[in-house]
Amino acid sequence: MSDPFQIYRKSAISPSDLEIIISRHQPLSFNKGDVILKEGKLAHEYYLLESGLIRSYVYDYEGQEITTEFFGSNEVVIEVTSLFLKIPSQENMQCLTDCKVWKFEYNDFQELYHAIPAFNEWGRAWMTYALHLMKKRSIDMVSLSASQRYNQLIANKPQIFQFAPLKHIASYLGVTDTSLSRIRKEALQ
Repeated sequence: MSDPFQIYRKSAISPSDLEIIISRHQPLSFNKGDVILKEGKLAHEYYLLESGLIRSYVYDYEGQEITTEFFGSNEVVIEVTSLFLKIPSQENMQCLTDCKVWKFEYNDFQELYHAIPAFNEWGRAWMTYALHLMKKRSIDMVSLSASQRYNQLIANKPQIFQFAPLKHIASYLGVTDTSLSRIRKEALQ
């Protein structure tokens, strides 16, 4: 069974404070294909993904969808810039499967972030790690071959290959559908 709150349990948050934090999350379900954040809209919450797969994507200069991230079970589904800077999102977020999430409203987050020191520390540590991953992805896109990026994705997020269409995986890896087919064929040899 998935535990989306494990992300908080890995920190120094006390059991009593954890109960308070969890009580502010609201369970929701989304259907495959639902768009939970649209480009141009403000994010007012983030989600803990209990089950399912969500992707974020943008449109390139030619109007093609480019997948920017995949979110799997027990991950934080967030559009940081829109949520914290209060600017319209440049990304869309779409459920690739039916999803169960726990919604955490921005105002509740802010209140608890300032009231619970260990939650404040968790937030700073999580944001630092998220920034590290974003920087690593940026560097990997220019320093690793497409095959190496493919192998990393399989190792780190194998559920993507079960549920995401290949066109979304290809755009995430920065390759064409044809190139992804070749990379997959080579990986099986």
